[in-house]
This record gives sequence, structure tokens and C-alpha cells, in this order.
Amino acid sequence: MKKRFDIVVVRLDTISVSAAMLSESERQRASRFTFERDRKRFIAARATLRRLLAARLGVQPEEVELVYGQHGKPALGGRFANSELRFNVSHCDDLAVYAFARGREVGVDVEAVRWFADADDVAARFFSKSENKAYAALDSLDKPSGFFNCWTRKEAFIKAIGDGLNHPLQSFDATRISGWDIENFVPAPGFIAAVATEKP
Repeated sequence: MKKRFDIVVVRLDTISVSAAMLSESERQRASRFTFERDRKRFIAARATLRRLLAARLGVQPEEVELVYGQHGKPALGGRFANSELRFNVSHCDDLAVYAFARGREVGVDVEAVRWFADADDVAARFFSKSENKAYAALDSLDKPSGFFNCWTRKEAFIKAIGDGLNHPLQSFDATRISGWDIENFVPAPGFIAAVATEKP
């Protein structure tokens, strides 16, 4: 059976890259970050994406051409526009997760598992009725992981379809979406991620 996707997990604080690998527009975007830490994370994340794409396309990282959809989803452009390679990236703190697929859309999201005061209110607002019912039934100790299991699944799907928040989160149940496979995984201790792939 053909593998549906590839996942690559990278610690952005452990790699050394040069902004020279980025396009001019990417360098301009990097320069707009207020904090040096955020600028370095952006450069590391984008340079790593270029390296990973280049390895799959058989070119140099500087040759990779990227374009962006109406809601910001990146895709291959120029001479690679007709490539079957699809990709998505998400990062939280210094952890970046990259997803790659051939001939099908893919989305990924990663979050640090943590408790926050208004989690129940966020769930009530953005989870579907069945998701919110399952979340509300969880023991208080299980609620942080339960919340982010659901949240990352929803975000991964939204990112895969490239529709941004024009697709209301509460309008679908991320445990069952026709035509899609969505699964959670643990990319590193203390984090939860999800990947959504379009079925063939």
C-alpha cells in the first residue's frame, strides 16, 4: 500500500541556516518581525521547508518557487506548479512539523498541550455539538489533551482545504469528514499534532 504522506519534525532552535536561501519577499517578511527570536524562527522554518521541498523535487533550495492561495496556503509555483507534490507546515514555539503528499491535498497543525482558563468557552464556540459533548465529558486532567486533539484535527483540515476561517470550525465534526483521513500524533513530548489528507 502506497504511503499517504510524509511527516518531518524539526526543532528550529537546533538548526543554523542563512536568510540567503530565502526569496526576496521572504527576507522582507522576516525583517518585519519585532522580536529577533521570531525572525530567527521564521527564517529557520522557511529555509527548512525549501530544503525539504528541494530534496523531493531534485533542485536547489533557492530554485523552489512558492505561491500563496487566497487565504495564504502555500503551494509550488512556476515550473513546479504542475507537480503532484503538496505540502503544509505548522510550528509552535521552536517545534516545526512539515507534511508532504503526492497527488492529494494535505494539512498539518501542531500545538503545545497546556491548560488555559477559557478552554471550555473556546470549545463551546468552535467545536461541533458532538465534539463539545465528548470534550465536556472528559475528566479535568484529560481536558487539555482532549481539547488539543480536537483543535489540531480541525485546524489541519482547514489548512488542507486552504479555506482559512471562511470554513467555520463549529460546522464540521473532525472525527468524520467524507473524503478525508485525519489523525493525531505526538511529534515531541508536550505537543499534539494532526495531519489531514485527502482520500484518493
